[in-house]
Amino acid sequence: MDYELDDDPGRIQRDIVWEWLSTEAYWGRWRTRAQVETQLDTAWRVVGAYRTDTGAQVGFARAVSDGVGFAYLADVFVLSGHRGHGLGTRLLQLMIEDGPGRDMRWTLFTDDAHVLYRRFGFAEPGRTAMVRPAAQGT
Repeated sequence: MDYELDDDPGRIQRDIVWEWLSTEAYWGRWRTRAQVETQLDTAWRVVGAYRTDTGAQVGFARAVSDGVGFAYLADVFVLSGHRGHGLGTRLLQLMIEDGPGRDMRWTLFTDDAHVLYRRFGFAEPGRTAMVRPAAQGT
């Protein structure tokens, strides 16, 4: 199966993103559809992976940024039936290395896929990093 990646926000299939984030995303199933829509509307950048034969979206990544020196990577996923084809790598390549944020400081929070993220320079924070956790239940 062939895939293409695109950073056109108008191409994002919001129902696919909502379905996955609201049922599979251990980090954010608490969000409402309206909140996810707001996140999509205000994202600095979004990248989608699509089947070339049908155009169906099978992967996604979102970033929030100040547009100058800092970017936050969020909501990265590849639908289960399409994993193992390098789509996670391609999503990050387009988002980080081939995009306008190449030289920015990037951050993310994740409990999985550490090997993938390390390939793009992510590492555990150093002594200068501090995080204020979300309120209980979010």
